[in-house]
Parts: sequence; C-alpha cells; structure tokens
Amino acid sequence: MKKIQRCYLFLSAFVFAIVCSSFVRYKQDEKILLPYQKAGLTPQQAAAHLLNRFTYGAKEGDVDRVVKMGLDKWLEQQLDGTIEDEALNGMLSKLDAINLTNTEVENIYPRNAQLVRFAVRDGVIPKDSVNNAKGKGYRDQLAAYMQQKGYKPQQDLYRQFINQKILRATYSNNQLRELMTDFWFNHFNVSLSKNQCASFIPAYERDVIRPNVFGKFENLLLATAKSPAMLMYLDNFTSAGTNDPMLANTMEMENQPKKGRPKLQQAKNQKGKQGLNENYAREVMELHTLGVDGGYTQSDVTQAARVLTGWTIAPMGENGYGAAIKKVLDNAGAENLRKRGFVRDGDFLFAVNRHDNGEKTVLGRKFPAGGGYEEGVALLQMLAHHQSTAKFISKKLAIRFVSDNPPQTLIDKMAKTFSSTNGDLKSVMVTMASAPEFWSADALREKTKSPFELAISAVRSLNATVTQPYQLYTWINKMGQQMYYYQAPTGFPDRGQYWINTGSLLNRMNFGLALASKRIPGVSFNLAAMNNNHEPESAEAALAIYSRLIMPERKLDATIERLKPLLNNPDLEEKVAKAAERTAPPQQMNTMVNEDANIMEAGKGQQKNKGKKALVNAQPVQAKGTNTMLAQVVGVIIGSPEFQRK
Repeated sequence: MKKIQRCYLFLSAFVFAIVCSSFVRYKQDEKILLPYQKAGLTPQQAAAHLLNRFTYGAKEGDVDRVVKMGLDKWLEQQLDGTIEDEALNGMLSKLDAINLTNTEVENIYPRNAQLVRFAVRDGVIPKDSVNNAKGKGYRDQLAAYMQQKGYKPQQDLYRQFINQKILRATYSNNQLRELMTDFWFNHFNVSLSKNQCASFIPAYERDVIRPNVFGKFENLLLATAKSPAMLMYLDNFTSAGTNDPMLANTMEMENQPKKGRPKLQQAKNQKGKQGLNENYAREVMELHTLGVDGGYTQSDVTQAARVLTGWTIAPMGENGYGAAIKKVLDNAGAENLRKRGFVRDGDFLFAVNRHDNGEKTVLGRKFPAGGGYEEGVALLQMLAHHQSTAKFISKKLAIRFVSDNPPQTLIDKMAKTFSSTNGDLKSVMVTMASAPEFWSADALREKTKSPFELAISAVRSLNATVTQPYQLYTWINKMGQQMYYYQAPTGFPDRGQYWINTGSLLNRMNFGLALASKRIPGVSFNLAAMNNNHEPESAEAALAIYSRLIMPERKLDATIERLKPLLNNPDLEEKVAKAAERTAPPQQMNTMVNEDANIMEAGKGQQKNKGKKALVNAQPVQAKGTNTMLAQVVGVIIGSPEFQRK
C-alpha cells in the first residue's frame, strides 16, 4: 500500500512539474501586447517610436520593415538579442585588442609607471635619470624597449575599445542589446580616468555587462562586484579586515608608486579598522541597488563593507597586478587554499585572510561570525531583491526609455514585475513597453539624445559608412560627452537638462553641418541616393523631402517653417561655429523652451568675420540643386532641435 502511495505521489509531482514547465513556456512565448492603437497611433507611428527608443536611430526603410514584421515580433527579436551580425563581426575582427583577456592586456599594455620600472629593472634606463629624463632620447629609449618586449601603448587599447563601441552602435542588428549595454555600463560606471582600473574596462563591458543585460539583475550585480574594473575603481580590492595577516605584506597595492605605498596592515582608518574601505559598500547601495532614499544607514554601509572585505583581484599577467603574491598562492596550492576558504573565480579572488570574520548586521539581517565568501554573495543577493532596488532600477529604466519624469504608475508596474520575476530584466522591459504610459503623448519624442546618440543616429539616418570611428568620437567629445571618462560613479545623467544649453545646441548644429558636408574624415554617404537620385527643385523642397526621410512619421510642418530662414544664409556654418566658440561652459537648463532661438540667432545678419578661425570651414550656399545646397539643408536638419529628440 505504501509503495502504491509513493508511486502516486511521484506521478503527481511529475505531472505537476510538466504543467508548471508548460506554463513557464507559455508565459515566455506569450505575445507581447503593445497598446499603441489606444494612444491613437498608426502602426507606422508606433514603429517609429519603438525605433526611437530601442535603437540608436531608424535607418532608411526601418519603419516599413518593423510594420511588416509586426511590432511585437520585432521587439521580441530585439529582446532576444541574438540576430546574426556578420558584417559587424567582420569590422570588429580588425580590432585585435578588443577580445584580449585581462591577463593578456596586463602583459601587452603596461601602464606608464610600470613601463619605466621594467625599463629600469632591465637596465635600459638608469634609475637615477628617471625623474629628469623627459627629452626625445629618453622617449626613444622607451619606444625601442617597448618594441623589443612587444609592449604597446595603452592609448591603442582605449582607441580600439572606443572604436568598437561606435561600430557596434552604428551597425549591430541587435540594437537594443547595445543600448542596454550602454545603460548598464552607465549604471555600474567605471572610468578610464582612473589609471589603475582603466586597462580592465574593455573586458568589463565585454564579459560582465553585455552578456547580462537581459538576464537576472542579481547575476549582473554579482558579476560587476567581482570584476577587476569595479574592484579597483571603487577601491574594494584593498579593503581588509582584522584577521590573520599571512599574506598582508605581499598583498599590497602593487600598482602604486613604491614611495609611500601603504601595506594593508598599515592602512587604518580613524575608527581603527584595519584597511577597511567603504567606497564600494556605499555606492553599491546608493547607486547600484537601493538608491539614495532606499532605507539604509551609515551603519549599514560600514557593516556591508566588513562583509565584503577580502573581495579582491587574483594575480594576473607576468608583471601585472598581484605578481608579487602569485608565487605565494601557487606555493600554497589550489586545493589547500580552497580548504582554507579562499575562492578564485577567473580574475576574482576572495582572500579569506583579509576577511573580517566577525558578526555583522546589514539592513536588519545578521551575518554570523565565521562567514566567508558566501556572506558577500548573500549580501548582494539581498540587495538585488530588495523592494527599494525594484523601485530604483525600474525608475532608472523608465527615465532612460520613456521620459525624464516617468509616471509613478509606470514605475510601480515595472517594480512589481521586477519583484515577481526575481529581477528578470527582460520581463521588466516587456512590462515597460506594454504599458499605456510608454505610448502616451507625453512620452513621444520627449527624450533628448546624448551627444553619442545624436552622432550615431545621424550616421544611421544617412546610411553612412564609417571607416574611421574615432573621428566621430572626437566630435562627440566636442559636443560634451567623453565616453568612458565620466569620473563619478553615478555615470552620465539620463535627463535632457544635462545635455541641452545654448552652447551644446550650437555645437550640435555645427556637427550636423560638418557631417552633411563630408568634413568628418572616414564617414561617407550618398545624399542623392536617399531620394532615389531625384534632385529637389529648391532648398525649401529639399528641406521638406529630407526632413521626412531623416525624421520619419513626425509632424514636421512647424519645424520646417522654423528652419527655412537658415537655408538662405551664405555664412551659416561660419556663424554657428563662431557662436559655439563664444559660448560659456555648459549650464543646466530646466527645459528646451525656445531652443530654436539659439540657432536662429546664430544665422541672423549678413556680417562676415572671416579673419577668425571657425570650427567648421564655411562654404556658401550655391545655386539650387548643387551638392553644397543639399549638404547645408541636411546639416540644418541634423542640427535642428527636432532631430535632438527621440
């Protein structure tokens, strides 16, 4: 009888598992419902809105392709993010540094201070001459030494890294994956401006951010916490507790100058805690999970920092970080280290001897004494699933993809999905796109493009070929966004008021004119082909035609009327350039009210000041139908305030 009962229970559990798995498959395959018709939008207008928010800009014919495929299927495909990218992969294959491991980067791209130490060690440069050796002979000696050893300058690595971002954004078929990579990198910001972590940033984006953008938030959080880039950027790699100092003498900050280099047992804060560093613990709560109003206290920060002591970087490279302790760890033996509580995962190392093994309490949860690596994981899991995190992450996503001031009703829906799916980021995105608030009139074209988004959307709208991506990066910097160099852990703000002011609008117009007139090297396109090689009858006709080609499915009559006066000014480019040069440093503005007036003012009058150098060499408008006329028309469109919106 008992045997029959056991069989029955087993069969019931088996059937229940099948039903549950079928339900899960049904939910995953459930059709996404996009309520754009209730908002009064046509399929074409709705497709344009999706393309504005979930790509770096619509290319010619994209609206029709999305409508033909079905808006829901297109979004599902983008959320999957696995479309073949053969053409892009061919371009990326020419960048030989972007797939290097952190260890390979350490071996090939030494920091300047390291390079000098190596050269002194190998007898290439006398030690006594380092401080005074700044001349050409000194540089030639270093260059020859680098060539002999196979070393390369770090700027080459960063240049390739920046180039790959521009190429991916411009050409990838998986546009939403690239946008989400940009969003999450910005959320978990690290900066090339901090030399210690800079060389680890390419692998950070490639291996930590990009693969996790549609997965569980918990996994993304844990991956960032264990990455060398984040460990160094927010200094957790030096944070140590008060326990056995077996490796303390050797686990120094290897990449700091020897003079004044603090050993861990000497790095005490005012509270007497040995080497405790609270930077990461504070930012992981304030910026990565709970938010500034998430309900934590300074005590929680200190206690969390204690939980995360010992989270550091594994030795990597022949002469790179941790070279001094590599022999110590190797001699101890991997099996022996595991038994003692050490954990090594790729470039991450949990050094149990540096961990504070006392009792801690964070957000009311006790972590018993004697814990190790697992209590740090538990802490991050707790933060990842906290209600404050659900709200904070949902609001940041809504600000990025819906509006600068998203409705609370939308945030609540997204937060509910975040909590009910254990932080499934793809599900949160579906909830956002399926909400009426995403399609409301208040959300349409409400977002302002960052300089990077402006540049990429411009080249995509012209179906341009980009062979020198770094030239675009130079212009993006000029417009106010130095990618990967934002120093604060907050990342770039996602609200338009950060980007928009008189100077930035003039620089954007300047960029549009430079791009359209083909004065940005390595960016080529065919304006005539966009209009089936039909020549517009006049500048005004060209303005109407190309405005609708570049900004599809928008009501442009008012914009066209405002831009017409700019078409007849022979010195527009020169005046815009000079006005941009005269503009004071960026000031934040609350709205984009009267933004057109800033550009219109630069186009007024007929005075000529050709003695001063302009950012863009001016070319007067010639007779109708010429390439110069068409270039100025397209430049005015790209530089217009309407094109700044998405």
